[in-house]
Amino acid sequence: MRHGHIDYAILISFLVLLTFGFVMLASASSDMGKSRFNDPYYYLKHQLIYGLTLGFGGFVAGLLIPYRKYKKFAPFLLVLGIGLLILVFTPLGPSIGGARRWIDLGPLTLQPAEIIKLIFVVYLAAWLSNARDDSRRKNFAEGFVPFIAICGLVGLLLLLEHSTSSVIIVLGAALTVYFVGGAKGKYILATVLAAALVVGSFVFATPYQWNRIQTYINPSFDSSGSSYQINQSLFTIGSGGIMGVGYGNSASKKYLPERIGDSIFAIIAEEFGFVGSVVTIGLFFVLAGRGLMLARRIADPMGRLLLVGFSTTIGIQVFMHIGAVSGLIPMTGVPLPFVSYGGTALAAFITMVGIMLNVSKNA
Repeated sequence: MRHGHIDYAILISFLVLLTFGFVMLASASSDMGKSRFNDPYYYLKHQLIYGLTLGFGGFVAGLLIPYRKYKKFAPFLLVLGIGLLILVFTPLGPSIGGARRWIDLGPLTLQPAEIIKLIFVVYLAAWLSNARDDSRRKNFAEGFVPFIAICGLVGLLLLLEHSTSSVIIVLGAALTVYFVGGAKGKYILATVLAAALVVGSFVFATPYQWNRIQTYINPSFDSSGSSYQINQSLFTIGSGGIMGVGYGNSASKKYLPERIGDSIFAIIAEEFGFVGSVVTIGLFFVLAGRGLMLARRIADPMGRLLLVGFSTTIGIQVFMHIGAVSGLIPMTGVPLPFVSYGGTALAAFITMVGIMLNVSKNA
């Protein structure tokens, strides 16, 4: 990596994934758009107008604004992110399927859980790199207590939104950043145990979450209810074989719940087969892996932590999406970065890549 030049491995893998995402969304949503809005490209247009437009603005800002300047604004960004999480519990936040995860602003709908994934990494990278000594990494009162308090607040708000998967992604990235930042191992272990206890209790106390665990253990449990999505996902994946049935030829998508969101990888596997699935996973591996590789070469603490945080966020989310639709982990409502339908998620991940390229250029 030469100083003053962006990393082309990150850029190219990102552009390929982004383009592929629009191509797959067009295929997965065409009949649904036709039946609901008399427009086979309705969802694709919506993703382009809102997700890509906002994401392009975030990408340009992330690429051009020197990342070290975020240190000054990181606390305000965190307050903004927490404020958005709270707004979902106001009249601006509609209840959909028993969950409150969105803010309805008329033509624009925001999902704060996706925004906090971006903001929290920026805040932690700035907070840990701002310390003049090791107090925020090594000291219990000045480091661990503030860290676990902020993680607890963000995690609690996400749990109240019934966004358990976002809790795992946000806290997983936060713990990785904290560990790479130099935190003591016992602090990391204590946080993991506390988070596991709280999240586990929430899952046990929430019927639909607990049903997902039972479904994971026994796929035949409630085959027409909680097991339906995973069974359809596995059938759709298996239909693809080695080379797939061809683009746009998915016959199973009409029976697959959340086909343009939480289950879109199953359609990738059906239309492009095992080979296409491996290529898709490989592109994500290049994007996240390259970010981690560059982090090892960078001496600047904030740049290193930003790369680690964003790469980990992307990696965890990809694993949770693919793992859920393939039965490796319990079913979760996690979009596939750059591919699944959802303007807020797309804009947030595009902005992350812009900041990653900024670090690769200026660190």
